[in-house]
Amino acid sequence: MEAAVTSHKPVEPAVPARAALPEPGAEAPRRDASSEAPGEAASPGVAAAPGVAAGGASRGLWISSTYFAEGLPYAIAHKVAGEFFTAAGASLEIIGLTSLYGLPWNLKFLWSPLVDLHGSPRRWLVAVEVALAAIVLGLAAAADSGAIWLVAALFGAVAVAAATHDIAVDGFYLQALDKDAQAAFSGLRVGAYRLALLAGALLVAFAGWASFGAAFAVAAGGLALLAIAHAAGLPRPAATPGAGAAPGATGLRRYVEPFRVYLRQPQIASSLAFILCYRAGDALMFAMSSPLLKSLGLDTAARGNVGGVGTVASIAGSILGGVIIKRWGLARTIFPIALVQSLAILLYVALAWARPSLPWVVALVTLEQLAAGVGTAVLAVFLMRRCVDGYKSSHFAIGSALMSVSATFAGSASGYLAASAGFTAFFAIAFAASIPGVVLSRLVPRD
Repeated sequence: MEAAVTSHKPVEPAVPARAALPEPGAEAPRRDASSEAPGEAASPGVAAAPGVAAGGASRGLWISSTYFAEGLPYAIAHKVAGEFFTAAGASLEIIGLTSLYGLPWNLKFLWSPLVDLHGSPRRWLVAVEVALAAIVLGLAAAADSGAIWLVAALFGAVAVAAATHDIAVDGFYLQALDKDAQAAFSGLRVGAYRLALLAGALLVAFAGWASFGAAFAVAAGGLALLAIAHAAGLPRPAATPGAGAAPGATGLRRYVEPFRVYLRQPQIASSLAFILCYRAGDALMFAMSSPLLKSLGLDTAARGNVGGVGTVASIAGSILGGVIIKRWGLARTIFPIALVQSLAILLYVALAWARPSLPWVVALVTLEQLAAGVGTAVLAVFLMRRCVDGYKSSHFAIGSALMSVSATFAGSASGYLAASAGFTAFFAIAFAASIPGVVLSRLVPRD
């Protein structure tokens, strides 16, 4: 039900270290003994990057805070935006068009190399958080004024800044930690990001109790505090500009190189098709989930509470997905998990057709979100496996951007489909839209 269903920014599940192993033939990660504190041995499997505190607690703190800061603007641009226009009485068509706020996530791969080429991920991370705090504060001022078009424009500004922030956070994570540590802390990333999505659901509930202006003011204050804390406390890893670029590459060639390498991978056509189609059904379903719940009699606060329960279920599902992949591997689990995620959309068909009481609504939304969380685990691991050494930041941005294309365009058409077909037929169409992703899961690389 909540934003994680069609998250434009996929979140890695708590998978074992081997889920993040380099591609076959890639160079094994090196440990630099000089990065360790004098007289201190590196923790098994976790080498400290230059400038990064060796203690797991300190790393855990900045990983948690940066990924919470990544998830909160996403929740505002998607979940909270949809709820705002639903509460404002906007038409289904307008509510569906809020999916276009996903366009910056679709296109972020176009400017992702610039984060590496100009400045550093750390500088971008802090600067964009300051900008996000200012924009959301503007939302707080405009939300209760009735200036709907100004609010719509500010949501768009949040989306552009948040997509850029995603690139910076992921780049900083990859720069500050070696591969073993990246895998070791992947579960923490999941929890922090999804906790931010839960905070987005709580903002909706708070808006129902107070006002959207007050909710945005709280969010702006939180983002400002995070920016201050990160400016003062984030580690300063040794910069590695142009890592992975072809020798002597400059200018346009240096910019294009990550895309060329990505597209030269084996079975890339089926991989691209799978990434584009995997979330199409969920995108349609998610865009109309709030209007459906409103039609079932749930007010803004109740929808926020149901969304919070759904977020907790999605966190559990993501962890469960990681356990399943650890036990049986991606090759054996990608198809059955894709099938379960697809079948779960039928729960919304049941909601629209039966119009049950609140306890059943909560139960069905929880089950769907559990399945969606498991599905997110598979997609995250698949995207990581498509990242080539030396280009992991750009390649993850490319894969996650492509994944979000279906979410944006299917979601933007959802309001027109729901208005013409009715909710029951609409969610049946969403189920049909998920079938190509299930079929393609049998055709993609599974290593």
